Amino acid sequence: MKRAVALVVLLIAATLGGVSTASADDGARVTAENRVDERTLDLTISSPALGTTAPVRVLLPRSYAQEPSRTWPVLYLLHGCCEDKDYQSWDYFTDVKAFTADQDVMVVMPSDGRAGMYSQWWNFGLSTKPDWETFHTVELPQLLERGYRAGTTRAVAGLSIGGYGALAYAFRHPGMFRAAASFSGVPNTLQFGVPEVIQGILLREGLSFYALWGNQYSTPWLWSARNPYDHVEMLRGVALYVSCGNGKTGPLDPPGKSDLIEPAALVSSQSFTNLLAARGIPVTVDYYGDGTHSWEYWGRELHRAWPLLSASLGLAR
Repeated sequence: MKRAVALVVLLIAATLGGVSTASADDGARVTAENRVDERTLDLTISSPALGTTAPVRVLLPRSYAQEPSRTWPVLYLLHGCCEDKDYQSWDYFTDVKAFTADQDVMVVMPSDGRAGMYSQWWNFGLSTKPDWETFHTVELPQLLERGYRAGTTRAVAGLSIGGYGALAYAFRHPGMFRAAASFSGVPNTLQFGVPEVIQGILLREGLSFYALWGNQYSTPWLWSARNPYDHVEMLRGVALYVSCGNGKTGPLDPPGKSDLIEPAALVSSQSFTNLLAARGIPVTVDYYGDGTHSWEYWGRELHRAWPLLSASLGLAR
């Protein structure tokens, strides 16, 4: 068995041919590759948009090495805020690797830092760095398509602030994603109480909470420009999936566990899906009741959203 795995790794190494020399239009490039196992490739990317480097984990398709001229549909998975495992978290906390082992899909799990918020930062008009949006939607796709045979058929899913990111990227970059899924996300960032939740998270991380989009009262246009709720018409035609619990102890929680973040996510998500319904924009909804803001539910939701995501990617299931 070990010998077989080693042979597969050698095949992948030969196919990749060392660190890719591809570059993005703005000069972003891969500075390091680490082949963790036969399917897992970690990249370090030097990003002008961020002004630093950032890591990305890629799960290669099952026959990547055996089909060197083929391009692959891509599923982007976005993590939440303040996650110690960062770009490794989807792989660490869920069964995504095993679940996609028999699928012809490239799974891309990029860093968003501790609290990048899937956005270009305002910084009081003094700087646009870090610009996580450009990193995720321009630099990274260009590098993957030019150096790693990623295709242009894409879907995106995320949890918590990553759920916000999935929907924000889908409306801000029309045609880029065929499907977008939010698990316990905040698709209405201007819903009553949600700005304070976002600002509280940034304050907890030692960041200026006005540096992101300013104050929701004095710079409302910055908040609105990145708020999925305010741009639902831009999501018409995208396959949408939105889910959330209510924060109460659920079937996947230890006894007595509850939290305050999930209720805020639920109110934000419901306001968003209610508006979609009023506008006649299709969305698959899973408001599953009791359940907290935790990985046990997000891993389950990836399975539940899979029929929608896989169909958008043209996969078998």
